[in-house]
Amino acid sequence: MEADLRLIRLGSVALLACAMMYLLFQVQAVYADSFNQIPTVSIPTVTGTPAGAIAIVTMEQDQINVRSGPGIDYPTVGVLIAGQQVPALGRSIGGDWVMIAYPGVAGGVAWVYSPLVTLQGSVPLVEPPPTPTPRTTPTIDPTLAAQFIVEIPPTRLPTFTPPGPIIIPTFPSETPEEGSNRIPMGLVISGLGVIGLFGLLISFLRGR
Repeated sequence: MEADLRLIRLGSVALLACAMMYLLFQVQAVYADSFNQIPTVSIPTVTGTPAGAIAIVTMEQDQINVRSGPGIDYPTVGVLIAGQQVPALGRSIGGDWVMIAYPGVAGGVAWVYSPLVTLQGSVPLVEPPPTPTPRTTPTIDPTLAAQFIVEIPPTRLPTFTPPGPIIIPTFPSETPEEGSNRIPMGLVISGLGVIGLFGLLISFLRGR
C-alpha cells in the first residue's frame, strides 16, 4: 500500500514539472515574437545650415541664455549650446542684442546677447518688445508691520558724582607748656608711697 502511494506522489510531481516546463516554453516564444517585431532601422536626423543670416555661439561657455527681449530684465526662455547655429532675424537699436528664430516660444523669436555670438550676414534693426512688468507689486501692510516693531523706551543713564575732598584730621602735639610749675604726677605717687610705708613701719613698732 505504501509503495503505491509513493508511486502516485512521484507521478504527480513529474506531471507538475512537465506542465511548468511547457508554460515556460510558451512564454519564451511569445516574448521572442514581440522582440522580433521591433524595428531596428536608424531614425533619420535633419541637419543643415539655416538660410540667410545666422548667429553662431562662439563663447567658451557650455551654454548661453536666450531671453524673450533684448535685456536682462526679460525672462529667460531657453538656452543655446556652444557651436549651435540659429537664424538671425534682426538687431536691437543699440546693437547689443540679436533677435533669433527660436521655435517653442511666443512669436517664435527670442534674443541673445551679441558679444556671445558671431553674426554672419546682415540683419535689420528691429524695435524691442515692451519691457515686462511684474505681475504683482509687493506691498507691506502697515498694520501687520506695526506688530513686529518693538519700541524700547529710553532709560536715563546713571550720572557720576565725584566724591568730596578727603579731610585728614590733625592733632596738636602734646608738648609741655613753657613756664608751667605743675608737679609731675609720678613724683606725687612716689611720695604717697613713701609716706604709706613710713606709717606702716610706725604702726609695726608700736605694736611691739
